[in-house]
Amino acid sequence: MRLYVNIDHVATVRQARGTDEPDPVRAAVLCELGGADGITVHLREDRRHIQDRDVELLMRTARTPVNLELAAASDVLALAERWKPYQATLVPERREEVTTEGGVALESEAARRWLGDATKRLKDAGIRTSLFIDPDPDAVRVSRELGADAIELHTGEYANTRGPERQAQLARIRRAAALGRSVGLAVHAGHGLTYENVAPLAAIEEIEELNIGHSIVSRAVFTGIERATREMAELLRRARA
Repeated sequence: MRLYVNIDHVATVRQARGTDEPDPVRAAVLCELGGADGITVHLREDRRHIQDRDVELLMRTARTPVNLELAAASDVLALAERWKPYQATLVPERREEVTTEGGVALESEAARRWLGDATKRLKDAGIRTSLFIDPDPDAVRVSRELGADAIELHTGEYANTRGPERQAQLARIRRAAALGRSVGLAVHAGHGLTYENVAPLAAIEEIEELNIGHSIVSRAVFTGIERATREMAELLRRARA
């Protein structure tokens, strides 16, 4: 089980004042010291938090792999081709949303063609590719057909429910993870995960990587980001023990 820490919301705090602190790249260093296996950043088209400068510096300084989240848009794809992060995860993006609200749209032929072309561009640049998808069988199979190396299962519905409904969402994620591995995809997961709800997901054998950001940054306000990362990494290890 790998923990990739999403540092977007360190940049959110910085952008609120339009200044140079807190620096998300410095936060990435502390996350690595705290046990992060990788760093995730989402370069949005509107640059609401992470900036081009952040990714450029991160690519030069990170000691762990960088996972660049991006929409299948030509300008950010071109930047990814230039920067060559270890991994690129294609995500849906709407300017009016507060955060990503679900997996990429795979229903229409046009959407599949668009994502397939973006996946090919990234792979041709030597970048490992992942698609952020809803935990549904059809989405898993289409991701395989499009040539992705990995899928990241959207865990938002799991995180936002309680009781029997949460258990149903957990079972849905388990099935999607098992299917993903069976068709040769690496399986990741993320969205809305916290110190309170992460353990059942971390215990799913087929999931090899979790992307977690907001909860770690939130705890870091009180404990510091190195300790916050260490505590999350320890929870993941205990879930697998």
